Amino acid sequence: MINGWVNASKRAVEYTMDPRNFLNSVRIFQFEKLSYDPNTNSKEGVEKILYGTEFYNRSVSYRTHTGQVINMQEKYSDLIWDSAIYSGVSPYHLASRIKQEVGPFITHNSISGTVAGFEGYYNFYNIGATSSTEPLGAIKNGLQFAKDGKGASEEEKANLLIPWDNPQKAIKGGAVFIGSSYILVGQNNLYLQKFDVNDDRGTNLFWHQYMTNCLAPYSESSGIHKAYSSNGMLNSSIRFIIPIYENMPQYMTESPNINESDYVADNTKMYADVTGNLNVRTGPSTSYEVLTGIDRNRVLTRIKKGVQNGERWDKVELDNGMVGYVFQSYLKEVPKPSITNIKLSIDNPTIQKGSTQAIKIEITPQQAQEEIIWETSNENIVSVDNGTITGLTSGKARITARTIDGRISDSIEITVYSKVINIILDKQNVTLLKGNKITISANILPEDATNKKVLWISENENIASVANGVITANNEGITNIIAKAENEDIKAICKVEVKQLSQDVILEFDEDLTIEADEISNLNIEKLTVAEIKEKINTNLTMEFCNYKNETLDEENKIGTGSKLRLKNELGEVVYEYTFIIYGDVNGDGEINSLDVLIIQKHILEIKQITDIFLKSANTSKNGELPSSLDVLKIQKHILEIKYITQ
Repeated sequence: MINGWVNASKRAVEYTMDPRNFLNSVRIFQFEKLSYDPNTNSKEGVEKILYGTEFYNRSVSYRTHTGQVINMQEKYSDLIWDSAIYSGVSPYHLASRIKQEVGPFITHNSISGTVAGFEGYYNFYNIGATSSTEPLGAIKNGLQFAKDGKGASEEEKANLLIPWDNPQKAIKGGAVFIGSSYILVGQNNLYLQKFDVNDDRGTNLFWHQYMTNCLAPYSESSGIHKAYSSNGMLNSSIRFIIPIYENMPQYMTESPNINESDYVADNTKMYADVTGNLNVRTGPSTSYEVLTGIDRNRVLTRIKKGVQNGERWDKVELDNGMVGYVFQSYLKEVPKPSITNIKLSIDNPTIQKGSTQAIKIEITPQQAQEEIIWETSNENIVSVDNGTITGLTSGKARITARTIDGRISDSIEITVYSKVINIILDKQNVTLLKGNKITISANILPEDATNKKVLWISENENIASVANGVITANNEGITNIIAKAENEDIKAICKVEVKQLSQDVILEFDEDLTIEADEISNLNIEKLTVAEIKEKINTNLTMEFCNYKNETLDEENKIGTGSKLRLKNELGEVVYEYTFIIYGDVNGDGEINSLDVLIIQKHILEIKQITDIFLKSANTSKNGELPSSLDVLKIQKHILEIKYITQ
């Protein structure tokens, strides 16, 4: 500590720098515009500010450095007024600054002209009066400045009228110093002269301050207000310059004198329970200044509830944004109004599966704070979380919002649309003899797709035509049959080759076998060797057998799903080809066992997809649908010899 002064804490600086802490009828005067304004300033106003001091309505008298007493015709108010016009500084500010710096008496050492070593020198604003441990050290430093400018250039001293060897030069030169150094370069109020946050000077910020005391603007504003009030000037036109900072916290910074642990955060609507007016103060005590008064039953928001021992105060925010403190006993909680109506609306009641959308809710009255319960009529179709819905699967569901007691509610119907993402054909390649037909199945994914309609298209109907999945072979050639989802750009393709055997070809199949186009089914799973199959076929063509990997099969090898029968002419050319299908044999080894169960389970879980003829063999129900748990069950029963799969 030095001479009773200490370094300011961070919190103290934050508090004094936050302009919102001082927007009351007294402290706002630290933001008063300090430049000369002929529309609001007058000499009569200067006299009113000087009222109550020895400067009021008094002619100027002073001593020279030789001790001679000079009596001037001008009054102090005249000197201040002329200095204001000359310097561009508000005469009210000059008068207030003089009162602040030297007090009410003309005998103050800074302006007495009698301090030893500095006789006949005057410093009405204590400019350069920096602290010192020497007796009268600060005053002597100020008078040294008045005498020789303390190192100022000759040009600067001439501009400031130094030496200040009479009150007229001291008041006018000091006004020039204040104006040129502060007011006329962007520091146009007491606040900005303390807190250098304006870069109008084009130099570094934060260091150029008239005073070091953080509370100087605060204390000076009180004197200005008192002078204005006592002299009836508060109804005059006064201009203020209030800084606004970016990224300020929501509420103003607390005074360092306020213990934050005395409060807990709150957000409760309260009202003033008083017979007259209730004072809102700048702090939690009657010793703090009054910000404003509020009428009985005025509603406000308690943002911090006092938990102090003894007398308790709450921090409140008024509807105009003003924040202050109110004695807790004078506040009552506003009864929460009940909801009388709920109305729901949504931009689009049809949503895509997997997407989310917020339901708009309108509550009457708006200030009602009852809890709202959200419900869905089918949580498998639409989920709801505090009004935000998510489409889970295609279908319709009703979303309801209600009061917790269920007396008030509204609902809205939501439709979930599931788009087609894929089409899977049970055959991707087909070979047909002219005139033959075959039916292929198109399975839509996902299974809950809203529109499962498939459009069938042939790229060349002269070769093969199609209707509802039934392909008819018309003439020799190759073409594509397309299965397309209606209203979606999703499609699957089956390649179709149409052949025609010569009239001298003999080709007959045992009646036990089922022949559909190029597929052979209804095989006896106990007799699946190539030799056993050959016995069921009569042809004058050469028969060649291979498995689904196109590996040639010998007489003793077993036929499985995907195995081929290739019929060749005398030139060794393949004239036609058949594919074998064994329902339940999904891996093409000619066996129905647990391996087939595993393959179907992976397909159902979308781990590994089954395709082409194997997809058809997995559909043991033969209903043209994708494999399901029902097919798994049938294979398991077959393995356990409970019920065999029908081929």
